[in-house]
Amino acid sequence: MKYKTLALSSLALAASSAAFAQTSSPQLSIYGVLDANVQVLDGASKQTRVQSGGLSGSRIGLRGSEDLGGGLQAFFTLESGVNLDDGTNGQNAFWGRQAYVGLGSRYGKVSLGRQYSSLYTLTDEFSQFSNLGTGASTGVIGGFGGYEPVRGSNNSATGNGGPSRVNNSVKLESANYGGFSAGALWGMGEVAGNTNGTRIADVYGRYTGHGLDAMVSVLEDKADALGQNLRTLSAAAAYDWGSFRFNGGVMKVDDRSANNFDGKGYWLGASYRLGQHQFKGQYVESKNDGALADGKTQAFGVGYQYDLSKRTALYSSVTRFKNDGVGYTSRAAGAIPVGLVDADHHNLTEVVAGIRHSF
Repeated sequence: MKYKTLALSSLALAASSAAFAQTSSPQLSIYGVLDANVQVLDGASKQTRVQSGGLSGSRIGLRGSEDLGGGLQAFFTLESGVNLDDGTNGQNAFWGRQAYVGLGSRYGKVSLGRQYSSLYTLTDEFSQFSNLGTGASTGVIGGFGGYEPVRGSNNSATGNGGPSRVNNSVKLESANYGGFSAGALWGMGEVAGNTNGTRIADVYGRYTGHGLDAMVSVLEDKADALGQNLRTLSAAAAYDWGSFRFNGGVMKVDDRSANNFDGKGYWLGASYRLGQHQFKGQYVESKNDGALADGKTQAFGVGYQYDLSKRTALYSSVTRFKNDGVGYTSRAAGAIPVGLVDADHHNLTEVVAGIRHSF
């Protein structure tokens, strides 16, 4: 009887171990995007260069998950930006695009690390030219006293690309309930004695359904050591109608410090897909308010994309940048080039041709 009981116990333990091994089997994937283009800028003078990231930022990443049972899942992402033009790391850090770990359930998920804020998602997914460095990109919006809400600023509370990418952050995101979801992010400045004074706080909501995708967010970036206290209000929406996609968004930066470097921007775009072909256009405007009320940039761009396969595409675009005022005389999408404008020639024309491959 003892031997029978021992045998049954051993079988039960083996079955339990097998079930545990099955539910905890990890999933790991390696992925990447390689995107490079030739960019020609023509203003008071000309510049031709190879740039990395036209349709998408070039990167290589690791993504993994593990089923813990009972609806609980562990997950992580490590993503490194790559500058294909010179082989260096993007975002001034090896895992500079994203680096986080977390737990998820049927109710939502929580994650810790370096993560996208709502500003990155909103200006990327609701823009025909993303938030990168070519075309009429939402990356045009910014430069408010040196503050870059879309491109990312080292003078953000958490530094190194905030408030678009936030260091030392904890993010909570709900599950999708009838198309609605919400989230909140807290980026810790980690300064002794002044934790709340050097932090990023981000709250956002999103609805997706019936062809409509809309998002709103409120983000506070408080860098006391730099004399900054900025609140950014943003909203964007896109609507799919057959082969057409229409999109637009607005952003307002309120500098509540003595600097008063307020600013605002908005964008409107549309695209049409015909098989492997995609045609698109977008208008973007960025304007200084407050202490820098004279600076404004307008960008209008048209683009074309041809999908050679699901993973490889050729693309091109032509964009005209109109710069008014002292603060914006050299602002363009790809970077903020120096020496391409002068007192008589404030405007720029950009021509881009490139290729993207993902794996």
